[in-house]
Amino acid sequence: MTENAFKEANKLPFRIVLDNIRSGNNIGSVFRTADAFRLDQIVLGGITAKPPHRDISKTAIGAESSMAWKHYEDLPAHLRSMQKEGWKIAVIEQVEGSTMLEDWKPSSDDKWAVVMGNEVKGVAQEIVDLADLVIELPQFGTKHSLNVSVCTGIVVWEYMRCTGLSSLNV
Repeated sequence: MTENAFKEANKLPFRIVLDNIRSGNNIGSVFRTADAFRLDQIVLGGITAKPPHRDISKTAIGAESSMAWKHYEDLPAHLRSMQKEGWKIAVIEQVEGSTMLEDWKPSSDDKWAVVMGNEVKGVAQEIVDLADLVIELPQFGTKHSLNVSVCTGIVVWEYMRCTGLSSLNV
């Protein structure tokens, strides 16, 4: 698919939200994943770098040009406005009462925005508090976190699988 055809194609009603991501390489990898699955948009918040940026370009390998994105300094305010527009907000975090990824049952009729947090501090508490859902990925090793770009790929694929959109007849 050409970049112009991609921009005109139907997109999944799914947005990745990056909350204060430090690594341009992680951001670029998320752009590439979002392009691969034809997501609606990437939302960049706070200190998250935005294109053009050398490290983003290095791992995005052009996806920073094909993917729609916007940057917001006040990410919580933007997420609240998204909720008013009918978007459901999920955060990926380890908190009491979280829903395990395998128990998340998204519908293809819903619009989802999934927030990925800072590599060290995770998702800001204010954003966790406003979320419609907190999703946790099961982990069984000595580390209790995944790289943000790896986590993004897992969550997007689970959404695709659960909604039956994995054949990408979008």
